[in-house]
Amino acid sequence: MIWISNGGKSQLKLSVLDLVPRLGESSFEEALQQAVILAQKVEAWGYGRYWAAEHHDLEHLSCASPEILLAHIGARTTRIRLGSGAVLLPHYSPLKVAENFRMLAALYPGRIDLGIGRAPGGSAHTSLALSGNFLGHVADLPQRIRALTELLEDRYRYEDVPVAAKPVPATPPVMWMLGTNTKSAGYAAEFGTGYVFGQFMSDTDGAEVLQAYREAFLPSAHLQEPCAMVAVSVVCAETEEQAKKLATQIPRRGQRTMPTDPSGSDSSDPSQRLIIGTSASIRNRLQHMAEQYRCDEFLIVTPVSDYNARLESYRLLMEQ
Repeated sequence: MIWISNGGKSQLKLSVLDLVPRLGESSFEEALQQAVILAQKVEAWGYGRYWAAEHHDLEHLSCASPEILLAHIGARTTRIRLGSGAVLLPHYSPLKVAENFRMLAALYPGRIDLGIGRAPGGSAHTSLALSGNFLGHVADLPQRIRALTELLEDRYRYEDVPVAAKPVPATPPVMWMLGTNTKSAGYAAEFGTGYVFGQFMSDTDGAEVLQAYREAFLPSAHLQEPCAMVAVSVVCAETEEQAKKLATQIPRRGQRTMPTDPSGSDSSDPSQRLIIGTSASIRNRLQHMAEQYRCDEFLIVTPVSDYNARLESYRLLMEQ
């Protein structure tokens, strides 16, 4: 993995969160092929992880089943860690989720992350079609997380009868909670998982959320100390002007831009979500955020409207 250093300051680790978008006139098949290409390229460029998101019945997003996509990508990569960003646990049986990701961990030893979330991932009717009473499932999410944790630690019992998630890999998947507020951070702390704060889709003060996670963290069988990442939207280009032009082509959906100058008057405003600029200016901004949030790893989402521009943004971001 390549770490970005900045003038002797702490080093940053960069990873990738892929929403698996359909860009332009691409088909779903082409979008999935581009996901494979992205994973292969960012592995070669030194990114630490490739995570795929889960969404349902959305016209411009292509991944409803990250575990299947990760199995496909695992066979076409060699080193990069693979994970879900996130499996939407309210929809699913904890046993089936544990089985899926233990299978992946057995196929690709030491490379699998299990990121879970509590969002619906689609419209109300889609959620009902997928799993019925979604709000009821969200209400019992703590029980589902507990069951999933116990399954991954081989101590789950159903009606006092042991039930195991097979296969049992030599190296278990690493569990993470993804979210945008203190509720999800609280679950991560309570169950001793890693936590990913979704800065790119939140107006919440990330520093406060991560601080709450660290203060409430309870050690677990697989994680003794709190471990956090921040997911951010980034558009990187050769020049500031090119980056700004790419950013203007992004469907806005209420998203605003974030200045890359860490000393700028608006640089601490978390509601300004899109970081645009050159590799150097973005690295400086990420360094500032790392110090503010006390984390050293970022999941990078690059929401440009062209696959080649997306690849180029990821490549340039790794340039020293």
